[in-house]
Amino acid sequence: MTLDQAKKLIVECARLMDAQYQKTVFDEWAIISLGDAKGRLISYIGPRKAGFQNNFLVDAGALRTSLLGGKMNIGDFEFARHGVGTGFESFLVLGQGLFLICNNTVQSMDSITQDPRWLAAQVPFAELADKFRADPLVL
Repeated sequence: MTLDQAKKLIVECARLMDAQYQKTVFDEWAIISLGDAKGRLISYIGPRKAGFQNNFLVDAGALRTSLLGGKMNIGDFEFARHGVGTGFESFLVLGQGLFLICNNTVQSMDSITQDPRWLAAQVPFAELADKFRADPLVL
């Protein structure tokens, strides 16, 4: 999959999740590369691009071990239940060394999941994971 194709799928996933949840689930979506022992921001949608880059390791928080551990397969994802503020709520493996970071800079994942509409909002995210599993992002 190309970067343009990936970005279109991500934007559509965000739209579908927000429609199911009836408000914004994640206000921050970032494609990052973690290859060659350094990180690089590839694409960003959200309210704080500079802050995202400057605070990446701190914001990765509870997801840092899984994100940097290299043991996840393409299409795998993980959620941090207690991420608050700018702490990342989720990531999805898009391709070799490529990840989608999803975050809500206002709510925690714990508070998002308290809303019963969260169950329906997860469906587009799981479908997005399947699309990358079948056709990984390649830069």
